[in-house]
Amino acid sequence: MMEGRLNLFQCAMLRWRELHPYCAAHVIRIAAPIDAARLESRIGRALETMGLTGYALDASAWRFEWSGGPSRVVVPVFDGGESPLERAAVEIEALINRPFPASGPIDPFRFFAVRAGEGAFLLGLVYDHIVAGGDSIVVLMTDLADRYMAAREEDVPLPRLERYPATYGALVRKQWPRFLSTLTALPGQLAGWRRARRPGIKDAADGYNGFVHFAVPAARYARLREAAKGFGVTVNDLLFAVVLKVVAPLWGGPRPAARRCEVAVASVVNVRDDYQGPATEVFGPFLASMRVLHPVPDGASLAELAASVHAQTTRTKRRKLHYMTLAGLAVAGVLWRYAGLARRQRIYLKYHPVFAGLTPLNVNHLRRRGSTPDGDYLRGASTGPMSAMVISVTISGAAMRVGITYRRAALSRAEMDRVVGNLMHLIEQM
Repeated sequence: MMEGRLNLFQCAMLRWRELHPYCAAHVIRIAAPIDAARLESRIGRALETMGLTGYALDASAWRFEWSGGPSRVVVPVFDGGESPLERAAVEIEALINRPFPASGPIDPFRFFAVRAGEGAFLLGLVYDHIVAGGDSIVVLMTDLADRYMAAREEDVPLPRLERYPATYGALVRKQWPRFLSTLTALPGQLAGWRRARRPGIKDAADGYNGFVHFAVPAARYARLREAAKGFGVTVNDLLFAVVLKVVAPLWGGPRPAARRCEVAVASVVNVRDDYQGPATEVFGPFLASMRVLHPVPDGASLAELAASVHAQTTRTKRRKLHYMTLAGLAVAGVLWRYAGLARRQRIYLKYHPVFAGLTPLNVNHLRRRGSTPDGDYLRGASTGPMSAMVISVTISGAAMRVGITYRRAALSRAEMDRVVGNLMHLIEQM
């Protein structure tokens, strides 16, 4: 019997990856010349030290283990030319669409590197999302960057991580009053889903993800923070509002008297702090989600839209309504057993219609030893069968970088270029 049991969210990921690859990508800039042999050896020894080798998955029993042993890291190195991040984006798109083995021994980490001039390079990692959340991977990537740049590996000591954390049963036992209180909000949540417009996925069987990205420089990100402060909302609330404003026109607006006349955007919620240790000690994904719903476009200004979003997210956080997501995943798991392939491909699009997902992450709060070397960090995450796009927002140093994966069966590259342009325009206006 394998040592670890998958938690509820990981079990959902296991089902999603039956349909489409469910991966995520991180890229960090390392301000040092690249030495491929040194890079591979230091990554390999770091993984061995932290216990992140010898992974195996028993998909039928929903169990896994990290048996240890030697690392076999191979890091292909690519020439970045004049646009290293564009070369990294090409590799992200290629790897994020390549499935990992369904079960058995699996190497869940695929590294690559891109030269970025004489004195720097980009280190990329595409990983099977079932093994970890973004916070654990940020800790891993920043540790690897520190280890590579250190004169001696022992100058950057690394702990052996806890890789077999408790499942969500421990969360329910610890937070059971909160779980019970969310039941009173369930009718309103269900009514909201019936108002949400379904994203137009032309071919639900086509899960190929495209990838685009853009940067928000430090000065512009500072203005974004000041705008959020002026509106009396959080930066994440304002980003929710910006995304709603941009994605709503993609589906052409509601028909007269249409029941589904609102747009839903969901955001990942990390429940780690509710029952687990920090990402610097415990490795894994501890995720739920929350959604905001709004009748856009309705003539609302960005400030009004941000205020509406803030009211929804504040209520969700105060009452822990994101716990209802976990109940929804459990119900979806039951339905999954009795659904054929075609129905599985559309089950979330029908009952959990979300046009876009938002995954914010602040690298500065997760790194063991301060901010990243020069503040450059890019992420992307598979859409899976859940939504038309996933927007990964990463704060690193004083700047922000945004990576967007999107279903090509829902959106063309030309439409995504307009989405990026509109997002940048709204952020620049602040």
